Amino acid sequence: MSTGIRTEPLIAFDDVHIGFDAGDVLRGISFEVAPRETKVLVGETGSGKTLCLKLAAGLLRPDAGRIRVLGRDITALDETELLDFRRQVGFVFQEGALFDSLTVAENVAYRLREDRVEDQETDERVHEALRFVEMEDAIEKLPAELSGGMRRRVSIARALVSRPPIVLYDSPTAGLDPVTSQTIITLVLRLRDAQGVTSLLATHRLQDAFGLANYRFDPAANGVVPVNRDGQRRPREAGEAAGAAPATTFLVLRDAGVYFEGDQRAILESKDPYLKRFLM
Repeated sequence: MSTGIRTEPLIAFDDVHIGFDAGDVLRGISFEVAPRETKVLVGETGSGKTLCLKLAAGLLRPDAGRIRVLGRDITALDETELLDFRRQVGFVFQEGALFDSLTVAENVAYRLREDRVEDQETDERVHEALRFVEMEDAIEKLPAELSGGMRRRVSIARALVSRPPIVLYDSPTAGLDPVTSQTIITLVLRLRDAQGVTSLLATHRLQDAFGLANYRFDPAANGVVPVNRDGQRRPREAGEAAGAAPATTFLVLRDAGVYFEGDQRAILESKDPYLKRFLM
């Protein structure tokens, strides 16, 4: 008997291959991301983490295999269809990738201006996004006037201004001090728990993502709180227990393929020296 529970993944890679002159970077990659889940991509430089994000955003096409995002086979879309699709996906680029000559407000509004959203609605949504990342006071500043952490927060505001159901994060804490890194992780938690955003997040170190598995954002407390210790946590659509966080799972890439896929507990209990090196 049908339960009415939505089980279709929002992101699904099926036997995806992509390579360049130096050879295959991804060879037969398959994985899924459920609604409200955070899938953390881990691996050494050059292992294909950023490539997975660009493939999921439709910025690159695989050489073989299928990628379904939001129920659409994006490998079959033409360029016009891909432009429409990308409006539904937020992308936080490594180092922020802001336009140096534009103010904070203009950077955040860029996609809305391209889509010819009315000025009043654009202004309202820009203020809403900057308020969410606590950057309203910097609305008229240029990127050169901001710290690295502030630029990263503006990049998150730009990604969420179109209210996408999926956000892709490319090493969002890279190069930041521990306190600023925690601020960024708290923003990711807020997007997940307060707005139901599904995420793919690339990082070099597993500790940067363990906070997503161990904490949830509590709107009533306006802060993060520990999750219930009830084993593997599933998304709400799959019967999430009260006080638990949506699932946070890890995908470790190595030698052009998936080396490991599982949850935090499996990594911590593993004796595998390659997995342990990411805990250093």
